[in-house]
Amino acid sequence: MPYARAGVGAVATQALANVTYGPRALELLAQGKTVSETIELLTEQDQQQAQRQVGIVDARGNAAAFTGGDCHDWAGSLIGEHYAIQGNILAGRQIVEAMASAHKASDDDLAGRLLAALEAGQPAGGNPRGKQSAALIGVREGGGYGGGNDRLVDLRVDDHPEPIRELARIRDLHTLYFGETRPEDIVAVEGDIRKEVVALLQRLGYLEGRDPGDDEALIDALTDFLHIENFEEREQERGYLDLEVLRFMRSKR
Repeated sequence: MPYARAGVGAVATQALANVTYGPRALELLAQGKTVSETIELLTEQDQQQAQRQVGIVDARGNAAAFTGGDCHDWAGSLIGEHYAIQGNILAGRQIVEAMASAHKASDDDLAGRLLAALEAGQPAGGNPRGKQSAALIGVREGGGYGGGNDRLVDLRVDDHPEPIRELARIRDLHTLYFGETRPEDIVAVEGDIRKEVVALLQRLGYLEGRDPGDDEALIDALTDFLHIENFEEREQERGYLDLEVLRFMRSKR
């Protein structure tokens, strides 16, 4: 089970998971405890600590992990700068090693590196019981919808025959709708772009009863499209358009 707080750190608890570890660890980190101190405080009075597993990375990239002695083999962890990987009932240590290598080799953003690590664990042997669920959390101050919270990305797949592949798919959708617009992807709705936007909005039914030759009517129709299709996070200054939205418009039927 993953937990994270912007400016504080991230926590994952598993095996016989103690769901209090997540919020408690984030509070301890916020109070200035180190990752090692935090794990010690979490586990020292837990009567079932031998069946617990937890990994922590603080906002500075310091990492620590704990695996109780009664967790089912293979159980263990691997920590490094900016990451903590832990697993139980795995085919072997090669899985966490493959995940660490993929994480370090990836030049993607943080969410992409985490997905790369998950994807690398499966061909290395994965969990002998099979595949079922996967989750991805990323936080940044003001990174959530409308800047109202720190949830930059918070996705989970609870039951799927290919959970990591499904998580990657919905992460791509999340990026489409909520990803940041690159400056080079902002275009004015004029010239050939305007002609294409008119044709697309007509095909999609957004220009019914409106004069496509009227710039204000056209931008009003485009704004309606953006809001109805949930692209408000990619909405630009009036008269401009994100190319990612235009690509979506081309694909929509």
